[in-house]
Amino acid sequence: MSTNALPASEGFLFFERKQCDLPYYRPAPEGFSQTGWIIVLIAVAVSFVVLGLAQQQFHSGIAGFIPPLLFVLIPLVAVAAAGGTTAPFALFRPVGLREVGLMVLFFILNYIVTIVVGTILVSAFHPASNPAGDMVATASGVDQVLFFFWTAVQLLGEEIFTILIFLGAMAGLTRVMSRNLALCLAALVAAIIFGLVHLPTYQGNLIQAVTLVPIRIVLLIPYIITRNIWTSTGAHVLNDWMTFGMAAFAGMQAG
Repeated sequence: MSTNALPASEGFLFFERKQCDLPYYRPAPEGFSQTGWIIVLIAVAVSFVVLGLAQQQFHSGIAGFIPPLLFVLIPLVAVAAAGGTTAPFALFRPVGLREVGLMVLFFILNYIVTIVVGTILVSAFHPASNPAGDMVATASGVDQVLFFFWTAVQLLGEEIFTILIFLGAMAGLTRVMSRNLALCLAALVAAIIFGLVHLPTYQGNLIQAVTLVPIRIVLLIPYIITRNIWTSTGAHVLNDWMTFGMAAFAGMQAG
């Protein structure tokens, strides 16, 4: 998969890394073929369905790792099938101080956006609670600790899910428009789908799912900057762990 510098004729957004391009989205042989993208995107959809079904069966103890691990592995296997055994590694890069700094920066930015959006939502509507917060608040000591590790794996899966949709949309859109416009629209498409797949989480509340769109875009930016899924995953984990930590603390206080 290509990680070469961007061609000068195509340009790039001001905050992107100039040393290498995003993976997979260019036509084969640099990226995936159309058939390859069909395989990958079907696997992405299947992984989400499998996650929901597996969570009904495995939701405590060490078995709680089974659903998120399947969520991570199914699309990565499809990426390997579409692009070769080394293709999944194009998503993962080394983590240095710069990446850690971006994780913290975008965690703070995302948390501010989350608070603003949440405040508007609460003042205008009656939002549904996230059942994950209730789960961690009522879990036993061991399961409460394990919950944070389960969610870290699942959040990596959410990043893989979203980023592959983003890159797949970009692969199609770059055929008919400039790269920069395709990138922006692909980010919006991925964020909208991310919001929609959370409808079951929020009991079908469409407005609440839509409010996830700007939050998801903020979390996607560190990946676009660094080409490193660990950066966006780190920001996502910090954000959700803060929320779950407050729920766990509230549960301890209530107990």
